[in-house]
Amino acid sequence: MGGICTYKELRIWQEGMVLVEKIYRMTEGWPREELYGLISQTRRVAVSIPANIAEGFRRFSSKDYIKFLRISQGSLSELETEVMIAGKLNYFSDEILQDVLKETEKLTKMISLMISKLSNNSAPRATDYAP
Repeated sequence: MGGICTYKELRIWQEGMVLVEKIYRMTEGWPREELYGLISQTRRVAVSIPANIAEGFRRFSSKDYIKFLRISQGSLSELETEVMIAGKLNYFSDEILQDVLKETEKLTKMISLMISKLSNNSAPRATDYAP
């Protein structure tokens, strides 16, 4: 299979978009007083994950792309922290918390694999980065 032509073909971007949707749906039920606090911050950081994957894809070098992928990894850690805080505040069930943490762990592994491939100068392929 040939090289990837657009970031939309990347499994990590697609998985990031799924995670954003989950976060938006999950935060809909949080208390209204969190609208400009935890809800806003959690949504923004979730959106930044696939956004940085997409932005990095358009950069001119693997080194630049890796930088944006690492930013996405940092955002994943921030997202996990915010979701754990919301869990401690009983904004959702432990089952939902575990589901989101499982998703963030999977995406972190996928991004790490892509960083490794780019560090070794391997061209990304559409079949790469499967969970």
